[in-house]
Amino acid sequence: MATPKTLWLIGCGNMAGAMLRRWIEAGAVRGADVFVLNRGDRTLPDGVRQGRALPEGELPDAVMLGVKPQQLDYIAGQIASRIAGVPLLISILAGVEEAALAARFDVGAIVRAMPNLPVEIGKGVVALHSDSAGARVRTDAEALMAPLGLVEWVDAAQFDAVTALAGSGPAFAYRFIDALAQAGEAIGLPADQALRLALATVEGGASLAAQAVEPPAALADKVASPGGSTRKGLDVLDADAALTRLLTTTLEAAARRNAELAAAARS
Repeated sequence: MATPKTLWLIGCGNMAGAMLRRWIEAGAVRGADVFVLNRGDRTLPDGVRQGRALPEGELPDAVMLGVKPQQLDYIAGQIASRIAGVPLLISILAGVEEAALAARFDVGAIVRAMPNLPVEIGKGVVALHSDSAGARVRTDAEALMAPLGLVEWVDAAQFDAVTALAGSGPAFAYRFIDALAQAGEAIGLPADQALRLALATVEGGASLAAQAVEPPAALADKVASPGGSTRKGLDVLDADAALTRLLTTTLEAAARRNAELAAAARS
């Protein structure tokens, strides 16, 4: 198969919608070559068709599942026979393993994808995994995802961990930004100014970290001069590895939930 150009999206919520907008903006697909199956009309990019039933005629190059994991059986009952034989099925359903998808859909190859929300501006992360896709299909799937940001292939055993880190990670980063702004307000800054400063500080710090040769830990030490105010603040975060332990517990909770969803899909 060639790099997928014609797509059917099964569901188009926040994540699938972000991917679609970026694909069209980047010229990876045309709106006229996309059909969205959804329960109610959404505001979609120009040219994208939508409806409550899949189109008649030829199958597309790829179908992407973008519904909630808990809806898997319902959706399979609705569309499995219609998409039988499609060359590529992409799934962004958190926690749903390839075997669970293969048991419900008779398709050429299955690729699991875990994107995160910044894919909408081409700054996202997309983790991919497939046991059924050959080298050519893997290359084509990776090419489709490339406009969305960093694309990484991972082992099946790592998928829940990657989902917790990269898939859920933006939400945790947004919480940090919000907390940083609230802390600024707590020490005397106006709320709106504290938020602007927090946003710009995190954006600039992340951009520098992405370009720097040094790891983030070394950059933190460059900011923190011995005995200075930054070092005093870092002492709070570093005490008993408080920040690392908090984030490890956070990721463990997200990964456990992915494992629960996988178990439900198996049954």
